[in-house]
Amino acid sequence: MSKTFNKLALSAAALLASGSACAAGGAVADEFKWMTFAVFGVIIAITMAITFWAAKTTHTTSEFYAAGRSVSGIQNGWAIAGDYLSAASFLGIAGLISLYGYDGFMYSVGWLVAYITVLLVIAEPCRNIGKYTMGDILAFRNDPKKTKTVAALSTITVSTFYLTAQMVGGGVLIKTLIGIDYEISVIGVGVLMLAYVVFGGMKATTWVQITKAVLLVMASILLVTLVWAPYGFSLPGYLQAVVGDEKVVAQVAKLLGDKAATMTPAELGQRFLEPGLFLKSPIDQISLGMALVLGTAGMPHILMRFFTVPTAQAARLSVIWAMAIIGGFYVLTLFLGTGAAMLVGPAKIASIDAGGNMAGPLLAQFLGGGADSMLGNFMLAFVAAVAFATIVAVVAGLVLAAASAMAHDIYVGVIRGDKATPQEQVVAARVSSVIVGVIAITVGILAKGQNVAHLVALAFAVAASSNLPAVFLTLYWKKCNTTGIIAGMLVGSIAAIGLVLISPNMTYPKAVIKAANKVLDGEPASEAKDAVPAQPGTGFVCELFALEGCKKAEPAKAAEPAKPAKPGTREKLATLKAKLDAATDEAEKTKIQGEFDKVKKSNDKAEEDLKKMAGQTTSLMGLEKPFFLLKNPGLLSIPLGFLMVILGSLLTRDKRADEMWDELYVRQNTGINAEAATAH
Repeated sequence: MSKTFNKLALSAAALLASGSACAAGGAVADEFKWMTFAVFGVIIAITMAITFWAAKTTHTTSEFYAAGRSVSGIQNGWAIAGDYLSAASFLGIAGLISLYGYDGFMYSVGWLVAYITVLLVIAEPCRNIGKYTMGDILAFRNDPKKTKTVAALSTITVSTFYLTAQMVGGGVLIKTLIGIDYEISVIGVGVLMLAYVVFGGMKATTWVQITKAVLLVMASILLVTLVWAPYGFSLPGYLQAVVGDEKVVAQVAKLLGDKAATMTPAELGQRFLEPGLFLKSPIDQISLGMALVLGTAGMPHILMRFFTVPTAQAARLSVIWAMAIIGGFYVLTLFLGTGAAMLVGPAKIASIDAGGNMAGPLLAQFLGGGADSMLGNFMLAFVAAVAFATIVAVVAGLVLAAASAMAHDIYVGVIRGDKATPQEQVVAARVSSVIVGVIAITVGILAKGQNVAHLVALAFAVAASSNLPAVFLTLYWKKCNTTGIIAGMLVGSIAAIGLVLISPNMTYPKAVIKAANKVLDGEPASEAKDAVPAQPGTGFVCELFALEGCKKAEPAKAAEPAKPAKPGTREKLATLKAKLDAATDEAEKTKIQGEFDKVKKSNDKAEEDLKKMAGQTTSLMGLEKPFFLLKNPGLLSIPLGFLMVILGSLLTRDKRADEMWDELYVRQNTGINAEAATAH
């Protein structure tokens, strides 16, 4: 085992070295790339050392799946925080705040509130009832084979959606940060993740999560201290500086467009701290909030963490610590995002990554002295390395959850009827981890260039619509039974996936072609328009579906002045080329060349979109435009999942579910015999 582990460690090091050879471009200047790779190497070496130590003490099934239930409440709290604070939290939220202000911070609030749900209804009962997987919880009082099969399918579905998004996001971020080729970045993430899971199991994954969470919190506190200190750590003083900042005012004016014409700079700055710049539909916000808050309690890699602690008290303690760490971190994102908006500027952040994901790393580089300084690039390297560790650690947790469902629920529980020896179970778990890991790397590479943002929303929506109703009602409703669980999980999953497939998240060729032509050819002049009062819709259903004869409610629109024609990128490029040829001053030439390159980038993107969509008129589902109008399906699919569990349970009888209720009730409240929960 140790020889194989050493070979894999050497492969990871070789991969890192080969990555340096393939690195070109990225946010780090070429002369400082050696330092970036050195910092990456140190952090990877630390995590590999942890895995080597964990591999020597991981032999039994319990040690592989649940770290031998040896993790303390505080340690598990840090590990949960590590699992939860993905690259989306670290880089994505800070980026959204830097570009959209208050609306970006709402994501922080949503994910923090989600943990109250976990603390109140899930953590302690799950630890007391389950053993290694969500299937164990459901199988306690229901038909083991049927519920474990459905639970495993749901776990693998949710993990695959989330895993693909993480792998693609990881490849893109590493390429953007330090210029390593996308494919090598994905393979690097996959190889390291496999090393953690296959050799160290849950113990290595747990300690890698803890290490990464500590590094993440330390880096964030350092950056926030440097951002906030000039204002004497005064919150009103700091927020006033945000409102009055020129870059922030310019960003709000850009987002509001014509509406900004009648607003003062002070009013524009104040809008940055108010809702509505990013999340514009209240119904969509409610749907997204439901999926975030309830989906967290149904995510399989989060549920698994509660099986690693020895007592119910430790489970409660771990959630309290996780809430404190996650809550504290999300408060820090407010300063990271607004600090990046003031010091780096939304325009520069968006020029490197349109989604704003580089806000945190660029802020670190600025605070260290800028793009040309040694300290600035060291700080950027450190933040980039922490982001890399974050991606790998979250992926490892997801692979472990999917592999557990495949090996423990399907192979051991259904195929072998719980008759496998402990050694066979560990082998099955490691083989499943390799299978899931190889699939993750392959799908990650195949998904290059695809928009995978909807997969994250889909993962949370399926978890909230399928897993949570089944787990919650199994734990708290006496009449819940096998038929209800199967009906709820299948209908909840299918509804969530189906609604996303006909939602605005998908690609609609006609809309893409129209937008591309607008970029290339510009817009014609338009006449002045009078103010329009708010228009009521024709019903709530019409706010959700594009039915014939339906009309959505429209907000009031202010009067608009006449607008001159806007030139497209083709005309702009011709004009800039002529200016460039005529320019004689070097400084002027450099300025025009910069504008030319920026316009050409937009032009090339639009041309590429037209080429990609040539001959296409409908989406993957054969639609010309979205039929379901919300971006997140939670508003419909979550109630539907609960309803189907209730109806399925009321319409059928299940003797085992009735008989096991009393034992489940006692165990979920006391934890008695939790360790003996082996074969349900």
